[in-house]
Amino acid sequence: MKELFPVKQVMGFVFSLILTAVALMVYFTDMSFSIGMTILLVTAFIQAGLQLVVFMHAGETNDKNSIYLNVYYGLIIALITIFGTLLILVWDM
Repeated sequence: MKELFPVKQVMGFVFSLILTAVALMVYFTDMSFSIGMTILLVTAFIQAGLQLVVFMHAGETNDKNSIYLNVYYGLIIALITIFGTLLILVWDM
């Protein structure tokens, strides 16, 4: 029966709840904007990685290297788009 209990998924769910509680604490406490946004961004990226690995089973297939490569490629494209937009529209360069 011990083999049938999804320990990895339950621990991922609990950790996901903890990260959500941390994000809610940012909302309900009176902290500066920069500290709050930093905490929210860090918890968001950790939770996205947790969801990808634990609940979408990205590391359990035979082609896990291509899955992770596609995720990294998407992240790089997203960061280039975000910082390129900031560079042109906000920083006037």
